[in-house]
Amino acid sequence: MVLTLENILLIGSVLLGISIIAGKTSYKLGVPTFVLFVIIGMLAGSEGFGIIRFEDPRVARLICIVALNFILFSGGLETKWEVIKPVFWHGLTLSTVGVFLTTVSVGIFVWSLITDFTFYEGLLVGSIVSSTDTAAVFSIMRSKSLGLKKNIRATLELESGSNNPMVYFLTIVFTGLIMENDQQSISIIPLFIRQMFIGCASGLIIGKLGKELINRIRLDFAGLYPVLVIALMFFTWAFTDFIGGNGFLAIYLASVYLGNQYLIHKRTIMHVFDGIAWLMQIVLFLILGLLVLPGNIIPVIGLGLLLSAFLIFIARPFGVFASLLPFSVRLRNISYISWAGLRGGVPVVFATYPLLAGADKADMIFSLVFFISLSSVLLQGTTLIRIAKWLHVSLPEKAKQRTPADIELSGSIKTVMAEIELDDDCPVIGKRIVDLGFPRSAFITVIKRRGEYITPSGSTLLEAKDKLVILAETAESLSRVYSCLQHPESSTR
Repeated sequence: MVLTLENILLIGSVLLGISIIAGKTSYKLGVPTFVLFVIIGMLAGSEGFGIIRFEDPRVARLICIVALNFILFSGGLETKWEVIKPVFWHGLTLSTVGVFLTTVSVGIFVWSLITDFTFYEGLLVGSIVSSTDTAAVFSIMRSKSLGLKKNIRATLELESGSNNPMVYFLTIVFTGLIMENDQQSISIIPLFIRQMFIGCASGLIIGKLGKELINRIRLDFAGLYPVLVIALMFFTWAFTDFIGGNGFLAIYLASVYLGNQYLIHKRTIMHVFDGIAWLMQIVLFLILGLLVLPGNIIPVIGLGLLLSAFLIFIARPFGVFASLLPFSVRLRNISYISWAGLRGGVPVVFATYPLLAGADKADMIFSLVFFISLSSVLLQGTTLIRIAKWLHVSLPEKAKQRTPADIELSGSIKTVMAEIELDDDCPVIGKRIVDLGFPRSAFITVIKRRGEYITPSGSTLLEAKDKLVILAETAESLSRVYSCLQHPESSTR
């Protein structure tokens, strides 16, 4: 079929619609959306029905990088610091030490199993498949309302969101070592330090500056604030990469920082990013499906099964156990975290880097990575709930309904309500709501002003005689609200 603008829009809209309907079906079956979206892409590709002939890894990587930016940034915005704080070092160790140990163990296995693979080529495969996919894990947990004990969910969330920078770094390094045989492997140490330091600094600085920009700029339309944040997101990745830092790390840190701050129209921003992130997941998986040629997958099925089994049952458990045992985490929790480390679309995206670099065996590496990711989500993804019950790490239905994560997802109403009238001499008169420093567990639902009811936003200016209807989770949160209204200059911003 000739690809005209009309055909692209027609076919694209049909594929998106089919993917969304298929994704709804996959929730009921317990299969991650990755599988069905990729299959739809493969069926529409050159070796399927031939509707779309797409074999350009450069364009595919560009689209996938844009998609990963949105997915990673959206995940960071939704990450609550108070939730991940107790497991911060657990997740950080998993996303660095755990990734490295998984990379080395898989790399040695590939090197010893495939005789014509060099040691660096084995490590390249290991680094690519060491990434876990947060979208694959939590799409199943949310669809089945799976609650987990002892901060397991927070650990998985932090690891999945923060291990992409490490995987990206290792993939780039080992691709470079393969292409330049004279390059010394010891040179990766200063490169790693530089990339991580610049990535951390850039992400936090841009995040702080971004908060001030969002809250201080006066835009005429509320819908422009999400557009401003999208521009900030792309700038963070591109600028950090331009100055030699890790762009994925910068994006994640900037988004986590912004997600835990008071922002004007924050709820609108988060809803927009959540919707775009879902769209980007569908686009990413469809593109990868178009890029995959089933004829290249069939010859590596036997080898792929061996590598998948080694990764799932040996390499991943080894990396997780070695990372978490020093923290005295219970054995059953470690076992479940190991099993829930699904591979998804992210490893397949990183597998396009050696393709673009023109590395030897790049086609075989891409096919292997795709098969490993597919087998991982089919085996682990369909058994997440069963394994959680077998290990006794899932919450009972009644207890699960009271977890903070479920309250956050359901958007249920808070427990304490109060109406506060602002006096003429109240120090918050003339201030914006975003500048008050309210606790995250309390918010103004409506303002009664001169007989009218106003739905407030972060930029709403408070006036004398305003009556604020406030909802808070606890009496302590409500007490902090009173303190913020009386002493806004000393409140936490």
